[in-house]
Amino acid sequence: MPDEKIAVGPGDRVFVLTGAGVSAESGLKTFRDQGGLWEGYRVEDVATPEAWAADAAQVWRFYSERRRGARGAEPNAAHRALAELEEAMGERFFLCTQNVDDLHERAGSRRLVHMHGELFMSRCENSPVSPAVFGPACGRTPFRDEALYESAEAIARCACGGRIRPHIVWFGEIPLEMERIQQEIERSTVMLVVGTSGAVYPAANFVRWAGPRTRKYYIGPEKPMNAQAFTRLMLGNAGEVLPGLLKAASSQ
Repeated sequence: MPDEKIAVGPGDRVFVLTGAGVSAESGLKTFRDQGGLWEGYRVEDVATPEAWAADAAQVWRFYSERRRGARGAEPNAAHRALAELEEAMGERFFLCTQNVDDLHERAGSRRLVHMHGELFMSRCENSPVSPAVFGPACGRTPFRDEALYESAEAIARCACGGRIRPHIVWFGEIPLEMERIQQEIERSTVMLVVGTSGAVYPAANFVRWAGPRTRKYYIGPEKPMNAQAFTRLMLGNAGEVLPGLLKAASSQ
């Protein structure tokens, strides 16, 4: 684990971006893992609006598998360290995650957004979140849902008649809460990017959206594809690096 620490003062605002590497330390497979989560499924068949239109039952079988796997996972030291930093900093802390699991919440994080949606949330296919794709909005907002839908007959229906779909941002759809994310990036003075490859956009550009006054740190086991944009790289598993790093930061 690196000896260097990140100094965070009372005037600092911290923006955190987490990616699949954080959840991987809790045993959840990532998109790019060999033998990983998506093996056996083409993206086009389970994670696009076109896939939903062609075979909603297959899409729900895939996400039901993910729900089943996430139920057995537990927050790790990285999740807990970020929750502790949030508790110490209050409204000067903001977390954006690319992950759809609920491990950050279960560790205690509250000031966060899931830019790619939430695994244990569902919504009507006609909801206002994606009216351009699915037609007229029914007005039903996303709701907590832990059910497993593993056949076409099992898929629930909204009062408007639309099918209930995963509250997940699929390929070809716009990430959630981008205006708020942009605002938080612009007013940050410290950016922590944790466990993400720097290959998925728009998240890979967040480090470049931050202003010149923002100190930018990457924490992960390997150099990200956008490594040159960071002030410092701290290589290692987030669960090992973050606790000591952020304990020092939160006590400044």
